[in-house]
Amino acid sequence: MKIPFCRVSFPTALCYKHDSLASPAPSPTTAVPYTSVKCIDVRKNHHRTKWLMPWGPNHCKKLKDFDEAVSRQIEANDIVFAVHVPLPSKEMSPWFQFMLFIMQLDIAFKMDNDLKENAEITLDVSLAYRDDMFDDWEEIAHAIEIRKLKCTFGSPKTVESEGRHYDCDFLPFMEIGSVAHKYYLINIRLPVNDRKGINVGIGEIKDIRLVGIHQNGGFTKVWFAMKTFLTPSILIIMVWYWRRITLMTRAPVLLEKVIFALGISMTFINIPVEWFSIGFDWTWMLLFGDIRQGIFYAMLLSFWIIFCGEHMMDQNERNRLSGYWKQVGPIAVGSFCLFIFDMCERGVQLKNPFYSIWTTEVGTELAMAFIIVAGICLCLYFLFLCFMVFQVFRNISGKQSSLPAMSKARRLHYEGLIFRFKFLMLITLACAAMTVIFFIVSQVTEGHWKWGEITIQVNSAFFTGIYGMWNLYVFALMFLYAPSHKNYGEDQSNGDLGVNSGEELQLTTTITHVDGPTEVYKLARKEAQE
Repeated sequence: MKIPFCRVSFPTALCYKHDSLASPAPSPTTAVPYTSVKCIDVRKNHHRTKWLMPWGPNHCKKLKDFDEAVSRQIEANDIVFAVHVPLPSKEMSPWFQFMLFIMQLDIAFKMDNDLKENAEITLDVSLAYRDDMFDDWEEIAHAIEIRKLKCTFGSPKTVESEGRHYDCDFLPFMEIGSVAHKYYLINIRLPVNDRKGINVGIGEIKDIRLVGIHQNGGFTKVWFAMKTFLTPSILIIMVWYWRRITLMTRAPVLLEKVIFALGISMTFINIPVEWFSIGFDWTWMLLFGDIRQGIFYAMLLSFWIIFCGEHMMDQNERNRLSGYWKQVGPIAVGSFCLFIFDMCERGVQLKNPFYSIWTTEVGTELAMAFIIVAGICLCLYFLFLCFMVFQVFRNISGKQSSLPAMSKARRLHYEGLIFRFKFLMLITLACAAMTVIFFIVSQVTEGHWKWGEITIQVNSAFFTGIYGMWNLYVFALMFLYAPSHKNYGEDQSNGDLGVNSGEELQLTTTITHVDGPTEVYKLARKEAQE
């Protein structure tokens, strides 16, 4: 499962390998600020030369500021902004899982070099790695990227305001789906070409700052431990559940099949394949996690529709998946759109980690529109689900007037059965509400560094709590809905709600038993038929 990037304020005491792995209650992610070092590269072929290190025994020749570059007649094309990840005397760890980098430019106002409206900055960026401080750097990726600058200036643009900085939005810079190496080096060039208009009118850039966001090692260990424990739990109950169904003399009904499919999707998302990311450089793990989570979302949303619908339809419409195409169809289409949207960004990032769909105006608007529409659709889905649950409650409550005419034992049995069913329906609504909230919050927090206005603090308890809730809900469904082999007795009256004497009754379940649907299922059906 993918862990969304939380909004993390810059820590006063930065967390790296030691405290990130040992924290007893770690937050999901940590943000680490980096300030680039301005290096001088005066060789002719810049792209085929050695890498420029900001510090260490082989560090580059540094510039204090651009005034020094002007005084020494060093051209802009000969300046390289170098960033080493992590900071000195630290190491990155595979437990960090991913790295997301956001760029912030320090641009000063100058009368003769003003920042143009809708200015675009061209970046010539390279990324390298090594696992020993004395090894040579190995290139991971190189690209030329364009980012649109969105800056405001709070003072009048006069001579007196020269030197003051613009207030610029964060720019998406890079995302890598694994942290398989100890050291990373980023070299950034700002090539200038007056004839082609490259990096002209972008103001006077003083510094380039990066914010590196990675998953905390302590949280990763907690997450892996949960998945390792929950995988066999769901797998065992799923095998037991299907075995109970296959022992029946009848074919499985639609609801039983859908519950089993939900168990499969939960198992798929539970399998802790992330353990392999500790030893292998699998950069596709973020994309794979998104796909797994999308499959589970689609299955869960479809299940809730079918679960409620099967207690509202009459006998002719029941037990047919085709009867739900109007509800399940849009879920399938939405899931497919989610997949395409994810492939457009994380799919491309497998080849070019510097790519981002947020870099263009059209891409940003489409991404924002998608998140807003998805949130609205989920809220409407939840309201529709509430309406369906209300209809089911009304169907069952309409038949409760028949309970006083029953024998005491049977009446108590039905009252307990109906209470448990209503309780489970309310738990379903609560689970649906938390799932909707989780989806919206995760999208908002993931997009925070990209749109930069909404601040939401999300801790590890929220992610682990939602994940545990899903597993507990699926476990309870398969346990409570497995066909029962208990016989309530043959001495009961024959006329109670159309239930024949000797019919097997479930004291622990509400949906299916050895011969077919149980009393609550029939109860809702009869009301719907009327």
